[in-house]
Amino acid sequence: MRYYERIGLLAAPPRTTGGYRDYRPADVDRLRFISRGRNLGFSLEEIRSLLALAEDDGLSCQEVDHLARLHLVDIRARLGDLERMASELERVIDGCSGGERGDCAILDTLRHPPP
Repeated sequence: MRYYERIGLLAAPPRTTGGYRDYRPADVDRLRFISRGRNLGFSLEEIRSLLALAEDDGLSCQEVDHLARLHLVDIRARLGDLERMASELERVIDGCSGGERGDCAILDTLRHPPP
């Protein structure tokens, strides 16, 4: 939470007379928003934009929709990359004979990736 305060996503809360941070319900809601955005893979800058959009009652949902759609395209591209990495790693693991380290197909692939 202090990190989010430091980068300006969350305001520093007032303190009690004992010096404890006194978070208000609005602070908790904002933190949930940030946390949920992070769980969905939004960058901090994207979350900053979404928070600004959420706080402006005069804006239409089109801007939020556009940002969410761009993020979905990015997620799908990353999923494709992850699937390719998993397939390649599976291929390398399947090629491992479990022999000596000097003959390790996994280490060899890391040293000399296929063209």
